[in-house]
Amino acid sequence: MAKDYSTPVLEGPGDTDYARYMRTDDLLSLQRPADQMVHRDELLFQVVHQSTELWLKLCCHESGEAAERIRAGELAGAERLLGRASFAVELATGQLDMLTRLTPWAFQTIRTVLGHGSGFESPGWAGIGRVAKELNRAFTALLAARRVDLAEVYRGDPDAAVYRLAEALIGWDEQIALWRVRHYKVATRVIGHEVVGTKGTHVDTLTRLIAYKHFPELWQVRTELTRTGPMGADQL
Repeated sequence: MAKDYSTPVLEGPGDTDYARYMRTDDLLSLQRPADQMVHRDELLFQVVHQSTELWLKLCCHESGEAAERIRAGELAGAERLLGRASFAVELATGQLDMLTRLTPWAFQTIRTVLGHGSGFESPGWAGIGRVAKELNRAFTALLAARRVDLAEVYRGDPDAAVYRLAEALIGWDEQIALWRVRHYKVATRVIGHEVVGTKGTHVDTLTRLIAYKHFPELWQVRTELTRTGPMGADQL
């Protein structure tokens, strides 16, 4: 007798195992229903922001385990997980382009129902800040335990595990900065310059976040290498 694949075998709400495992009923109920929208593009606005939170949740999950791997001396595993985390942020960055399909005037209508809600309250970005500190502490402890400094690492073998890990960390940090650049450009494209956002924060405050570095030592070592390199005297 042929096996019946039409009947769900997993527990939970939903007519199919896909719906039960993915919790699609819950997921698709998280957006405002059409009869409560003040503008049809609220769906676009919510989907972009909600999916961003999911990508950031994945980034934090992978990055947190990467910190644990660094502390355990499993540098290749940490590098791999940081690559995943960086790609999650890259995907979140790409979907910001969807917000450019939102007309500036449409957003002014949507803005009336946002209250004081702001991206500054994002649990995903708060998580990024916490996990960055974990990664920084783990990497600093690794260097101390191996009695090497970053300049030594960067003057050495680019295939060495510590070098590769350092580059994975700076790639992670760079990807977050690229999200901030794109977010700032999208925000000003939609609401303009010299205006105040929903949280009462000036939109141009976002420019200061672009320059923020989670791993300043990894960026500073490049300056050190330039100043101490063969052409260093010319860079002063």
